[in-house]
Amino acid sequence: MDLSPEQTIAGILAPLFALRGDNDLGVGDLGALREFIGWAAENGFALVQMLPINETGSDHSPYNAISSIALEPTTLELAPGSLPELTSRDFDEVVQQEDLGRLRRDSVDYEQVRKLKYSLLERAFESFRSNPDGERQRAFSEFCAREKQWLEPFAFFRALMELNGDRETWDEWQPEHRSPPSARDWLACQRLEMQDEFGAREQFFRYVQWIADEQWRAVSRFAEERGVALMGDIPFGVSYYSADVWADREIFHLDWSGGAPPEPYFKDDEFTMKWGQNWGIPVYNWQAMRADNFSWWRQRTRGVKRIFHVFRIDHVLGFYRIYAFPWRPRRNAEMLPLTQKQMLERTGGRAPHFMPRDDETPENCAANKRDGEEYLRVVLEESGATRVAGEDLGTVPKYVRPNLQALGIAGFKVPQWEVYGGAVARGDEYERLSVATYATHDHKPIRELWAEAHDSNSPTREQAAEDLRKIAQFASLEPREGLEYDRDFYPAIMRGLFQCNSWIAIVMITDLFARRDRFNVPGTAGEGNWTRRLPKSVRQMRASVSLRKRLKGVRSLLEQTGRIPPRMPTDSHG
Repeated sequence: MDLSPEQTIAGILAPLFALRGDNDLGVGDLGALREFIGWAAENGFALVQMLPINETGSDHSPYNAISSIALEPTTLELAPGSLPELTSRDFDEVVQQEDLGRLRRDSVDYEQVRKLKYSLLERAFESFRSNPDGERQRAFSEFCAREKQWLEPFAFFRALMELNGDRETWDEWQPEHRSPPSARDWLACQRLEMQDEFGAREQFFRYVQWIADEQWRAVSRFAEERGVALMGDIPFGVSYYSADVWADREIFHLDWSGGAPPEPYFKDDEFTMKWGQNWGIPVYNWQAMRADNFSWWRQRTRGVKRIFHVFRIDHVLGFYRIYAFPWRPRRNAEMLPLTQKQMLERTGGRAPHFMPRDDETPENCAANKRDGEEYLRVVLEESGATRVAGEDLGTVPKYVRPNLQALGIAGFKVPQWEVYGGAVARGDEYERLSVATYATHDHKPIRELWAEAHDSNSPTREQAAEDLRKIAQFASLEPREGLEYDRDFYPAIMRGLFQCNSWIAIVMITDLFARRDRFNVPGTAGEGNWTRRLPKSVRQMRASVSLRKRLKGVRSLLEQTGRIPPRMPTDSHG
C-alpha cells in the first residue's frame, strides 16, 4: 500500500477482542475484524490499529505473550466454511454444547472461549490428518519449512506447556521440562507411543499457527482491497514466560525486569508513582544478539510485516535504554511500602535504574543514542516497505525524537502531553512524520476524564480537569459556562486532532463513540483488563441512528481536513 506521509489519513484503535460479530464465539475474531474494516472504510478511516496479536498466557495481556511470533488462536474465525477441514457437522456438535448467549457477554471469558475454539481446531486437525488433501498438505509443509526457525521451538514449548497444566510458567514445570536440553533428553527416554503422541501434539500446534497465518494474511489482503491499512504492534519486550526465553536464554538477562521509571501521572497506581512500572520483561543481552546478527529481532520483524502495512513499536525508548528492576513483578507488593534503604537491603544493594546506562552525562546520551540507532536500523532493514512508528511517550531523552525522525520512524503526539514552556503545542507545529492521538490502550477515555472532572467526589478530579483544559487549548476551544460534551467538546477535539499536521491521526474506539469504557489500567492485574467488549456488533453499529449521526459528523471533518484518500469508498451508510 502507498502510505506516504504526504497523504494524511485517520485511523481507529480497536482491540480485536473488543469487537463483536453476529456469529462470534465470545471474543472479537477475524470475521468481526473484516466487518469492522469495511465499516471503518465507509466512514472515511484509512487505518485500523490493533494491539499485539501474539498468543497470550494466563493473564491474557497482549503485551505479555508467550511467543514473539506465534499468533493467538482465539482470534481465528472458526465457522463452517472458514477453513476446509471444519465441517458443519463438527461445528454444530461442538458449539451446541455451549451457551453462546452467556459467552457473548460484555466481557471475554477467555477460559471458556479458548476451550471452545481449541475443541473446534482439534476437530479440524483430525480431519486434516485423516483425509489428506495433496494441495493442503503441501501448503502446510511449505509453511513449516519457511517458519521453522521459530515454529519448531514454539511447538515443542507449547506441547510441554500442555503437559504441565497449560501453565506457561516454565520455571515451575516438571524439572526435566524446564530447559530444552533436559526436555529433549526426557522425550528420548519415553516409550515410542508417548513420543508419537507428543509429536502429534507438536504437529497440532504447528497446524494452528498455519491456519492463523492463512487467515491473517487473507484479512490483510481484504483490508488492502478496501484502501485500509492495518497497523500492528510490537511490544519492545517479550514475556519472561515465553517460548523465546525458554528456548534462547543467552540473549536475555533474566535477573533484571524491564519497565518504566516512576510516573506521577498514573495516580490510580501507587506502585507506578513510587517505583515505576515493573513489566517483568527480561532485559536484552544486546552483546549476545549482536554476535548473532540480531537474528531474533529480524525474525520478529518479519513476523509482523507478513500481516501489517505499518507497525508500532511499543516503548521504542527501550532500544536506547530500559528502566530495570532487580526483582520480578510478584515482589512489587513486598517492595511498595519500603524506603530506599529497606529496598536495597532486600535486593543485596541493587536498585532500579536505567540499563545499560542512564542519560545523566553527555557521554551516556551519545552512547545510548548510538546503540539505539544501531538496533533500530536492524528493524528497519527487515521491515522493508512496511512503515514503522515508535511509541516515544513517557520520560523521553532529548536525543530520541530527532533520532527517530532521522531514521524515518514516526513518533507519537499526545496533545495534552505536548507542553513546552507551559503552553500546549499547536497541531500545525507537529512534525509530519508523527502519529497524533488523545489516548492509547493505557489511557482513560476522554469521556471518563470529563466525568471525573465534573465529579466533586472524584480523587482524580483536578488531574482530569487539567488534562481537559490542555486538550481544549489544543483544539482552540475557549472555556465557558455551559459547555456540553456532545454538542461542544466532542466536535471541537475531533476537529483539532484531524486538522493537525501529523501524518496519521488515530482515535481510540471508545473516544470515537464517546464512551467511558477502559481496556487496561497500567500496573494492575485486574480481571477487567483486556476483557471489555463493545456494546454493539458492527451490524448494530450500522443500524444505530445516533451512532450514524455521530459518524456522519466525523466523516465530514475528515473530508474538510483532507484525511480521506481518493481511493476510499464513499459513505454508503450515511
